[in-house]
Amino acid sequence: MQKKIILTKEGLEKLKAELKKLKEETRHEVAIRIKEAKEFGDLSENSEYEAAKNQQAFTEGKIAELEFIIKSAIIKEKNSNTGSVDIGSTVHVEVEGGAERFKIVGAHEADPVNGMISYESPIGKALIGKKTGEEIEVTVPAGVIRYRITNIE
Repeated sequence: MQKKIILTKEGLEKLKAELKKLKEETRHEVAIRIKEAKEFGDLSENSEYEAAKNQQAFTEGKIAELEFIIKSAIIKEKNSNTGSVDIGSTVHVEVEGGAERFKIVGAHEADPVNGMISYESPIGKALIGKKTGEEIEVTVPAGVIRYRITNIE
């Protein structure tokens, strides 16, 4: 059984933009690199040609992957009237005397460095369904981290 691919509307648009760039720009750039590398002569010992062909294979693989994700995606809009954390929610939390902000997104659009965490991640799983004022505990290799939800957008 195939796993569901859940995305936010913003995540879908970002993936579509990435796909467009790969098809319209990257493919063309790689084709030029292959053409230029062929001009060096003997292809059996041509590292530039080999690198360009590898880049072409990677690009085509990424295009196929993005097309599949986009075609299969279930778009999840934030349900704003529940008051609880869901995919698409931006959650403000207090943690160990500091404050953090997370946006709960699908796995294919997660970017933890920029505060976009997957609903499938340990923090995402713990936050889903919770309300403002509730506390969660997340076990990490270094121990347990406690978060208190201060706001949900």
